[in-house]
Amino acid sequence: MRIAEVRTHCLDHELAEPFESASGRFERRQHCLVEVVCEDGTTGWGECLGPPRINAAAVATYGRLLVGRDPLATDVRWLELYHALRDQGQRGVTMTALSGIDIALWDIKGKHFGAPVSTLMGGRFRDAIQAYATGGFRPDGPDRTAATASEMAGYVVEGFAAVKIKIGFGHAEDLATIEAVREAIGPDVRLMIDANHGYDALEAIELGRAAARFDIDWFEEPVIPEEPAVYARVRAGQPLALAGGETWHGRHGMRQALEAGAVDILQPDVCGTGGFSEMRRIVDMAGLYGVRVVPHVWGSGIALAASLHCLASIPFAPPRPTPRAPMLEFDRTVNPIRQAILGTPIEHDGGWVDVPEAPGLGIKVDREALTRYALAEHG
Repeated sequence: MRIAEVRTHCLDHELAEPFESASGRFERRQHCLVEVVCEDGTTGWGECLGPPRINAAAVATYGRLLVGRDPLATDVRWLELYHALRDQGQRGVTMTALSGIDIALWDIKGKHFGAPVSTLMGGRFRDAIQAYATGGFRPDGPDRTAATASEMAGYVVEGFAAVKIKIGFGHAEDLATIEAVREAIGPDVRLMIDANHGYDALEAIELGRAAARFDIDWFEEPVIPEEPAVYARVRAGQPLALAGGETWHGRHGMRQALEAGAVDILQPDVCGTGGFSEMRRIVDMAGLYGVRVVPHVWGSGIALAASLHCLASIPFAPPRPTPRAPMLEFDRTVNPIRQAILGTPIEHDGGWVDVPEAPGLGIKVDREALTRYALAEHG
């Protein structure tokens, strides 16, 4: 079996109602999918975290090195590609593009051996993953506090036992929203807050201290991700568990954060941190530091499927009669691409999501949807 071609599919959808996080405004949903085709017709799918066009350019660079190579030798291929762009740095697009390729190669491996990716990664510790609903972005128009509280209450009605909202818009507004959400969802539903690095250290410490009375599970990305020492300062200065890691690419970036004591919860994204191959190493490394791993998930149905296989293979830490399992981040914002590209969409049932059982990622891609959502040449 040899690789014949590496393709990318850049997808785009304009949102009728844009929304904001503390670090940016979302007017479109965009994705870069990777398709690796073998000489025998076997196809693997992956996804890259981040802007589609720059990912596609990096995938094309890597792709030229893959033609004629064995797709089943995933560690060998990973290291070859990693070294190929080593001098351009081990973060950013060099890693997100490598992630999409690696996921596609594992999809091929699973199809070749007739087993799900999670089985090949060492086996499943769980066949279904409890999900938390991610939403609570600042909308255009209506009052954010009331809108967010109503949105989160709706997720609880759907069966979610945990929700995450966006903050980072200012101390008073954020606290008012957190309080309204806690009142709307009740005392038993888990609540997480994500500032998308919208605060400086002093603001984050102040907010964390003030929000503690609302029983917050974790405080995500309080400050800019380039400064793990500042994370450590915020972690020491307020009582909430700190989370981060979606932009710390690869084991080397994660190690810097772990050594700095930056977080209590590490959030690598399989589509950004180096794919399945690197995710396994990161999970093992986090265990050495006693840090929980709860992966970040933000993408199409391919990213969702890949994340489910990662979550299925994360060991219980520690093993015990009533073990604690990691949760799936389940994006609930408007994104028709997410489900449209899958022949069988991945959805939750009362806040739980089944891990696909078919070989590889366990999904079938709808090519008509790829055409329908294709990013325009100058889009």
